[in-house]
Amino acid sequence: VQLQASGGGLVQAGGSLRLSCAASGGTFSSYVMGWFRQAPGKEREFVSAITWSGKSTYYSDSVKGRFTISRDNAKNTVYLQMNSLKPEDTADYYCAADPKSSYQYSIRPSDYDSWGQGTQVTVSS
Repeated sequence: VQLQASGGGLVQAGGSLRLSCAASGGTFSSYVMGWFRQAPGKEREFVSAITWSGKSTYYSDSVKGRFTISRDNAKNTVYLQMNSLKPEDTADYYCAADPKSSYQYSIRPSDYDSWGQGTQVTVSS
């Protein structure tokens, strides 16, 4: 599956952005999808994941209550709504697909087989 992320940009602290990740090829509707981020000089970290149906979602503690992941299987797209953004949210954001799983999510980047190209999010103070 090929993934194309978009929606990043520059926003002031407290603002919002919505990231999108469009998938092509494969069977998107059966995959667990995840969002990760990587700040300069840091390792890639888990942000959020969603199971195939969208009924189960998971968040890192750092974004819980501020970010919302969702998916539209008819459009082969997963979204990340980011509210109350903080300067520490600044990073490149990546969407990823785990074709091996429909229900079980992972926080490890190595468990995801397909990755989007990343979209940059910058939050100014």
